[in-house]
Amino acid sequence: MVSSSFVGSLATRAIFLMSSHITHRADSATYAAHSVDGLKALQEWYNRETGLWDTTGWWNSANCLTVLADFALIDPVASTSLNIPEIIQNTYDQAQKTPVRATKILSPVGLPVSTYFRVPLSKRSELSKRGFDNFLNDYYDDEGWWALAMIHSHDVGVKGMGDQQYLQAAVDIFEDMKKGNSSCGGIYWSKVTPYTNAIANELYLAVAASLANRIPSRKDYFLDVAKTQWEWFKRSGLINKDNLINDGLTDECKNNGMQTWTYNQGVILGGLVELSKATGDKSLLTTAQTIASAAITKLSKDGILFEGCEPNCGSDGAQFKGIFMRNLHYLQAAAPMEPIKNFLLTNADTIWAKNRNDKNQLGTTWAGPFGNATAGTQSSALDTIVAAAAVA
Repeated sequence: MVSSSFVGSLATRAIFLMSSHITHRADSATYAAHSVDGLKALQEWYNRETGLWDTTGWWNSANCLTVLADFALIDPVASTSLNIPEIIQNTYDQAQKTPVRATKILSPVGLPVSTYFRVPLSKRSELSKRGFDNFLNDYYDDEGWWALAMIHSHDVGVKGMGDQQYLQAAVDIFEDMKKGNSSCGGIYWSKVTPYTNAIANELYLAVAASLANRIPSRKDYFLDVAKTQWEWFKRSGLINKDNLINDGLTDECKNNGMQTWTYNQGVILGGLVELSKATGDKSLLTTAQTIASAAITKLSKDGILFEGCEPNCGSDGAQFKGIFMRNLHYLQAAAPMEPIKNFLLTNADTIWAKNRNDKNQLGTTWAGPFGNATAGTQSSALDTIVAAAAVA
């Protein structure tokens, strides 16, 4: 269970102290300009034939799409110049035609390691579109990322670009996730491994609550799932005494004490924001602020978010921090706190100053120095810069 007294405590004051020393900030327009430059660099890895981003994995490409959609919502004019609506449509069209076989293992320190095998491009002409089947695989977390990417793509469409096809894709993915009943409650991580982990269950909550807010005719259906999921999650033991979320549960359905990855502290924020919107329960935002404050305080170094695997996080771990910052942005929009705003801006400033090469590529370690960049590290860092453009 979350101890809500954490908000406003020493932890929140610590966040303020970490970031309040900044005397100069970029403005929203500057962060937006940085976002445009970074998104142009991201698109250098975009593969139009597959609708995916080379140099990173299947689920990572869903997150690449999400950062594009989020920027489109913040700056529609720049989005049009970047051709984001067309990229969203192309990814929707092509990605589901690209069969991807996935395998995942957990490293000795609990870092997910994903391996994907795509059917060679030379055989793509033999394939026909199979509904939404190709947004599904053996891993419920992968499916959840694509569902959220489709939901955010739909949100762009609500503003005049796109249509309901993205939302229907998310519904179909949700229905597959719903089949993943775990013996501990919630859903399993995958269809092949009986592991009950945090991220799949957070994604299930976030997708259900998001759909409740976007399909009024079926709100009760999706909201019932979201509320049930949160009631289970907060009592599951996944949230530890420090208000951080560990990776998963043991076979005995107890907290396994594994790593508190940043993305596990992130997706729950977005899920609670959507659930609060759907129910009108503002206490859910306080709970989210509690988890966010704990993560910022305990998972940062000198005010900059830091993943325990850095600098060697692989393609999975390199994506995690941006997911936290993206969802922190959603929380800040719903329930503003000056320390959280400062934290977002501090990280955005640092990424641009210390973790960027002359091609505007962005690496894994945000405090620098710049290392190798991939579409995954790029989109992860961009989540922070886009967030800064939204809250500055």
